[in-house]
Amino acid sequence: MSEGRIAKALNVDVASTRRRRKLLDGICTEAVDLLKEKHLTLNSFSELRKLAPLRQIEAAELMIAMNNFSNSYVRSLVAATPRNQLAAGYTPRAPKGLSDEQLSLMERESASLAREFKVAEQTYGTDHLDWCSRLAMSQSCCATAGGVGYLAKHFQELLFEFQRITESEANAA
Repeated sequence: MSEGRIAKALNVDVASTRRRRKLLDGICTEAVDLLKEKHLTLNSFSELRKLAPLRQIEAAELMIAMNNFSNSYVRSLVAATPRNQLAAGYTPRAPKGLSDEQLSLMERESASLAREFKVAEQTYGTDHLDWCSRLAMSQSCCATAGGVGYLAKHFQELLFEFQRITESEANAA
């Protein structure tokens, strides 16, 4: 079937069907697999094409981790990408209002933030388990008169903190 006939049957513009047909051209399969269940704009894919394949995967992982698939977020990832991680043949335009020094700082900060986020993501389970066990301990210490009395006599500052944690958790529930 011709593109014109498909477009007419779907009641859409021919240019729109062409653009959708070429949507994933230049996007690496790993990034496509990561994003296949996500809702991205057509322009987001245009932005991802500006990145080298490894950076596309990294950008897809960051979008998933941040749960942000907006075009502006993808554009910021592209802007914060070092030149050696851009797609071959793509020459970036300098963002308006940013000096080369500011752009370089933005690239470094973006890389640092991505590393920190991955570390936090890897330790989240352990940190959450530690928090839950500490919360249970503070709740049990504050639940009995003997526990409160002992903490008040020997560790007043800990009692205050345990009570604050227990109250804040009770208010959140």
